[in-house]
Amino acid sequence: MEHQLRPTRETKEFSRGAALKFVILLGVVSLFADMTYEGARSITGPFLAVLGASATVVGIVAGFGELIGYGLRLVSGYISDRTGRYWTITLFGYSLNLVAVPLLTLAGRWEIAALLMIAERTGKAIRTPARDAMLSHATKEIGRGRGFGLHEALDQIGAVLGPLIIVAVLYLKGGYRIGFGILLVPALLALSMLMVARLLYPHPREFEVGSIKLESKGFPRAFWLYLVAVALVAAGYADFPLMAYHFEKVSVASDNWIPLFYAVAMGIDALAALFFGRLFDRIGISTLIVVSLLSSLFAPLVFLGSFNFALLGTALWGVGMGAQESIMRAAIAEMVPMDRRGAAYGIFNTGYGVFWFLGSALMGVLYDTSVPALIMFSVVMQLASVPLLLLVRKEFRG
Repeated sequence: MEHQLRPTRETKEFSRGAALKFVILLGVVSLFADMTYEGARSITGPFLAVLGASATVVGIVAGFGELIGYGLRLVSGYISDRTGRYWTITLFGYSLNLVAVPLLTLAGRWEIAALLMIAERTGKAIRTPARDAMLSHATKEIGRGRGFGLHEALDQIGAVLGPLIIVAVLYLKGGYRIGFGILLVPALLALSMLMVARLLYPHPREFEVGSIKLESKGFPRAFWLYLVAVALVAAGYADFPLMAYHFEKVSVASDNWIPLFYAVAMGIDALAALFFGRLFDRIGISTLIVVSLLSSLFAPLVFLGSFNFALLGTALWGVGMGAQESIMRAAIAEMVPMDRRGAAYGIFNTGYGVFWFLGSALMGVLYDTSVPALIMFSVVMQLASVPLLLLVRKEFRG
């Protein structure tokens, strides 16, 4: 008997090790990808202005790009599940997402630059549901929270490094176009690592052999309750540009400190993704309740506090971002069978993005009229998610 069991254990250990390597490979892809497009996004606003675009154009392009970036995920996720071509869709999306950035070097008119910026967001929309579905298979072996948390941590390292590369280029008087050109290097590295992952692991679904298939055409009730809870969190979450605008307007922090505030938030994001990812594997949905309670404190600290309290609020904002980008994806994998995960991630990301957009627009209006009203809206929206998350936890236990 012992001789017969040993191969099974060895096979399981091999599968777990391979799953971890797959998650790390896709994490490294995200690291280089984030270096590319987050580096670019740190200067696209000023670049459009240099090309002659007005502030209204900059706002519309940025907002429309984000709306497309989330809205198309619904379609992409559905197509991923219908065709089963997760790798093909992921490769195409990453290629569009990353190639658009260095092409900004050649843009001579703001209209061309705007189209490339929207193309970059479109590429991200296309590849995200398919990529997350493949990740969900591997995280079955190593732990949902751990897997998505590790991926998010690597992702955020790139989100910090990319803007820092641009800062160095501008400090050396290189200019925007040289900055976009240099970002071709991490773009090519990301695509190279993605091809390596594709060659080594052509069938990620094999990590999750034996998963129960969906017997109906719908999603479980817990999924819809969860989607509403996440939408409330997204609606109550302020964009960092609004926070930075506030820091500048009331002189909470100088121009030099504001990018460092963002770097702190991204660093906390990475650490929070790792910590709360492991916690999710231990206590499940309760982790999100803890995070919602913690992150609900960011608004009063950011918008009412002095330098130290504003920095603490920014750190708590980073905690929430780390959870939203890792644990929230991990929970979807627990709720939805693997044959429907592409569509589930598409619906999830679309709902999240639309309510983030609506909440951000409303908070911008509230900031101009009443900062206390903005704070109240942010806190109430996030706390309103807690009863729904409790219902989701009950559904799981039931």
